[in-house]
Amino acid sequence: MTKAQTREALVRAALELFDERGYEATTAANIAERAGVTEMTFFRHFPSKSSLLIEDPYDPLIAEAIRHQPQHLSPIAAAIGAIAEGWRSVPPPASAEVRDRLRIVSRTPSLRGAIATSNAATESAISSALVARGVPQPDARIAASATMGALTAALLDWADGEDPDLGVAIDAALRVLAGGAS
Repeated sequence: MTKAQTREALVRAALELFDERGYEATTAANIAERAGVTEMTFFRHFPSKSSLLIEDPYDPLIAEAIRHQPQHLSPIAAAIGAIAEGWRSVPPPASAEVRDRLRIVSRTPSLRGAIATSNAATESAISSALVARGVPQPDARIAASATMGALTAALLDWADGEDPDLGVAIDAALRVLAGGAS
């Protein structure tokens, strides 16, 4: 199995087990066994069980997209534009897996801290990219935090809803951030 196939097998096994047993009752060893690999292999791919659900590979894409936003945009408008651009680069089939992951997160109180940790990393990436554009650090931090707060709320609501289109949730968050009615 290639590294990508192993990672995919681990995610698939984890999502199945979380659905069957719940997040808290599933161990990394259970996930590894279901995926047909060792527990050590699990930890080579994911530093923790929660990281399997919370990991966000899009931070570098968002930061790069911020750097390419028109210079005249406000910090929040640049962040909004970058998130919208980043979202367009996500392959459509990924939405189902994103929903499964977010649904588990939204229903597992112990994962709220992991969300905050993940959001802090994304906020830092957004803030750093805004500062590189010449935005003062306090303004960059506020714009990044507002963006992540809106996205997190919209994504967790979407995960527990019925709308199949993740883009609707992201668009709603970005629209509200931009000052539009929802």
